[in-house]
Amino acid sequence: MNWLTNFVRPKIRALVQSKDVPENLWEKCPNCGAMVFHRELENNQRVCPHCSHHLRIPAKRRLEMLLDDGAYDRVDLPKPLSDPLKFRDNKRYTDRLRDAQNKTGETDAIMVARGKMGGHPIVVAVFDFGFMGGSMGIAVGQGLVTAAEAAVKAKAPLLVVPASGGARMQEGILSLMQMPRSVIAVEMVREAGLPYIVLITDPTTGGVTASFAMLGDIAIAEPGAIIGFAGPRVIEETIRETLPDGFQRSEYLLEHGMVDMVVDRRELRGTLIRLLTLIRQPAPPEAIALPVATTTARAKGKASNTNDPKHGAGTIDRKAAE
Repeated sequence: MNWLTNFVRPKIRALVQSKDVPENLWEKCPNCGAMVFHRELENNQRVCPHCSHHLRIPAKRRLEMLLDDGAYDRVDLPKPLSDPLKFRDNKRYTDRLRDAQNKTGETDAIMVARGKMGGHPIVVAVFDFGFMGGSMGIAVGQGLVTAAEAAVKAKAPLLVVPASGGARMQEGILSLMQMPRSVIAVEMVREAGLPYIVLITDPTTGGVTASFAMLGDIAIAEPGAIIGFAGPRVIEETIRETLPDGFQRSEYLLEHGMVDMVVDRRELRGTLIRLLTLIRQPAPPEAIALPVATTTARAKGKASNTNDPKHGAGTIDRKAAE
């Protein structure tokens, strides 16, 4: 009996029972509904191969995709007060923070790193939407200031990649104060004469859109990204009108001059490298085609009057020429 129980029965069960299959081998595209194998999706930079929908990606994966060889050095961020208002709704704010930290492995919704892009030194601040919707609180505001200080110290461009639902409600007025604080961080970079580039991803809304996200010297957006302040439902109820198709999408903002370009994620790194090359390594003076100086018709008329005692022979009135 022991032989049957300990040897034969396990063998039969192994033949009959189905093997456990990991649940994360396939991922469903939220746009077209297609099931995509996880390796194919990762190799395609989490862009659906069927409809080109851009799925959200963690901050670490974003840094690896953008920077040379996926290498970067983390910039240490100061630790702010975890729960300054002792906020509680149906769950304590400290518990929400702990859950988000366990889920993402990060202390808050922003990562700041130094690295190189096409050989150009750069400082990158990336939001992680998986951490409480990428909401901006004191820690995020401090992270943006730290990123600006690191860029100024290294004399490197600053690239910010927002993915956020806006200000963090659990920190109340303190979260709203991060909006002007982030604007000050942007001004620090500009006063140092350094480029400030924003890569807007899905979604970028609320106080993030109303502050640093729309202040970039160059504003790039991923295809289909939601970019706005209030949600479309709130806007429709307020103005009592139906919004146009594609409203608050990156392509709509491009048509209305709110962003400079919409770039597929698979082409982002190459586009950013070209921009940095143009900005940081301008063409030598001899390679720049200078416009040929021309004389205006009014100046020509003044020049023809060589007998005018106010002018020497054959001279041109400088004010007229200007």
